[in-house]
Amino acid sequence: MFFAILILGVALWWAAHLFKRIAPDARSNMGDKGRGVIAALVGISVLLMIVGFRGTEFIAVWYPPAWTVHLNNLMMLGAIFLLGAGHSKGRARTWFRHPMLMGIIVWTSAHLLVNGDLAAIILFGGLGLWALTSIAVINRAEPVWQRPEAGPAKGDIRLVVITLVMFAVFTGIHSLFVSPFPG
Repeated sequence: MFFAILILGVALWWAAHLFKRIAPDARSNMGDKGRGVIAALVGISVLLMIVGFRGTEFIAVWYPPAWTVHLNNLMMLGAIFLLGAGHSKGRARTWFRHPMLMGIIVWTSAHLLVNGDLAAIILFGGLGLWALTSIAVINRAEPVWQRPEAGPAKGDIRLVVITLVMFAVFTGIHSLFVSPFPG
């Protein structure tokens, strides 16, 4: 049953996030009220993914080597940096067209490296595929990217500091459930 809840959560995430691209007229007809509906669906999808993931039995598909924990943590620094780069006021926001989606791809890939169970493959694999699909759909709809203007270097310094602080916050919260560090 929990696998079904997890799959439903991932599917609802996909549907809520891609609705605007797949059915732009329907989304447009919803007006401002549509934002609340989409936000509620995303919230429900996250709740379903958490309940489904936490409730599923552990079914090992593969056993990751111990050293992947170190690679995961390094990749998570990159993922957090990319997630923040989209909102940065510095130069970093000009480096990538889809920094937030790329951050999701790095995050999901990092977690697939250290989790070899079926639930993790469904969750992180499903979200990683969503991010890749979103990039493809956006690029097809908007083939020309207007690169934003680069800001001052202090914006990049701020992004690095925020990345390090957020990494500490995320690892602290993550440690309440599973330690992200070896040993």
